Amino acid sequence: MSRARHPEVDVPRQHGSGGVERPSLRGVAAALTSLMALAATGLVAGPAVAAARDAGPCALPRTGAHHSLGLDTWNDAYPRPDRGLDAVMVFLSFPDAEPVVSPQVLAADYFPSTTEFFQRASYGRFTLRAEPQRHWTRMPHPSTWYGIQRDWGSERRSAYLRDAIEAADEETDFSDYDIVYLVADPDAPGVDSDATKVVNFDRPLRADGADIRRVVTVFEEHPPDRNVLAHETGHVFDLADLYHRPEDGKGDWDTYVGDWDVMGSQFGLAPDLFGWHKWKLGWLSGSQVVCVQGDSDLTLEPMAEVPVPGASLGTRLAVIRTGADTALAVEARGATGNDRTTCSEGVLVYRIRNTTPSGGGPVEVLDAHPDSDACWDRSVYPPLADAPLREGERYTVPGERVRIDVADRTRSGAWTVRITIGP
Repeated sequence: MSRARHPEVDVPRQHGSGGVERPSLRGVAAALTSLMALAATGLVAGPAVAAARDAGPCALPRTGAHHSLGLDTWNDAYPRPDRGLDAVMVFLSFPDAEPVVSPQVLAADYFPSTTEFFQRASYGRFTLRAEPQRHWTRMPHPSTWYGIQRDWGSERRSAYLRDAIEAADEETDFSDYDIVYLVADPDAPGVDSDATKVVNFDRPLRADGADIRRVVTVFEEHPPDRNVLAHETGHVFDLADLYHRPEDGKGDWDTYVGDWDVMGSQFGLAPDLFGWHKWKLGWLSGSQVVCVQGDSDLTLEPMAEVPVPGASLGTRLAVIRTGADTALAVEARGATGNDRTTCSEGVLVYRIRNTTPSGGGPVEVLDAHPDSDACWDRSVYPPLADAPLREGERYTVPGERVRIDVADRTRSGAWTVRITIGP
C-alpha cells in the first residue's frame, strides 16, 4: 500500500478578454483548454472574508499564508462545513482499459466511511452527503496519454481536467453540489495513485449557474489508502497539509505531527482533527474552548469522544496565546471515536503558527517524552507516538513561560489539568 502524501495544486485560470461567464461547463471547455500556466505554484488569492464565530483573544488572525491556521475570519472561497454539504463522485474510464471494478464498489471504498469520519469529528454538526454516480464516464484519450503522476506536466493535466469536466457535464448539474470528486479507473495503465490531490482554481469556473473553485482528483488503488478522502476533503475546507515533505522525497514525512491529525497522515493511529481545526471549522465554540490568560485548572474531555445526544461537549481545547502569530494548544486524546486505534492516551500539547503555509509546519506537536518512542510496528512516526502527557506528569514548554501538569483522570475519562503561566 502506498504511503504517499498528496500536495495540492493551485491553478491560475487564464482570463478571457470579454469577461463573459458562460452558464454551462460545455461552454467553459475553451477556458479550461487555456488553463495556463498550470505549472505555476503561486498561491490562490484570498477573497473577501466573513467573520468567524467565537473569535476571542486567543484566536490567531488569518494571514495570507496558504491555508492559514488563523481563525478570526473565514475564507469565503471555501465551503465551511458547519452545515450539510453535497458532493458528486464522477467515475472516469479510458479507451485503453476496461474497468475491472464497478463504480458501486469504488464508491464503497470511500462512503459511508468518509461521511462517518466527519460526523464523528464534528460531533454530528456536519454531514457530507455523497452522491456517487452509478456508471462510468468515458474520457476521450487513453489513460497513458495524460501523463498522470505526482508532479504532473501542466499541459496534460489541463487536458485531463478539461476532458473530465466536459464528459461529466453531459449528465451532471454541477450547481447541485458543493464538492466534486473525479475518480479515475484505478486499473487503467496510465493511472498513478501518487497523483491524488486537490486542484484549486484562482478564478472559479462558472458552470450551471454555480462556481467551481476546486476539484478533488482521485487516482487511488483499490482498495485505497485509509482515510485518504478525509484528508483531501479537509483541503476543500481550507485545512493545511501538516506533514513535512523532504526536499529529496526521501526520509520521514511525519516529523511535525506524527499520528495526531488526518491532515498530517491518512495512516495515523489517532487521525481525529486537532481541536484547533475543529474551532476553525465551527465544530467547537466558545463554550468548549478556554483562552488561558493566567494560571488555570481545567477538566479536558477527550477530543475524539462523541457525547450521547443532548449531552454537553464539555471543555475540549485550551489555548495560550504566545505571540502575535503563535499560540499553544492543549487537548486530551483518548482511545475513542476517530482515535480508537491510538498508540497512547493523554494530554497533547502543540504549537500553532498562522503565518506558516500548508506543508511548511503550521502545527508542531511538542513531545513530552523526547527520550522515548512507541508503537514501532504501527505508528507513522514512533518518536511522537507517545507525545502526550500522562497522569502525574509535568511539562514545561521549551522557550515559553508555560507549565502543564496533569493531575489525574476522572472516572468518566476526562483529564484534570493545571496550566501555569509565569516564571
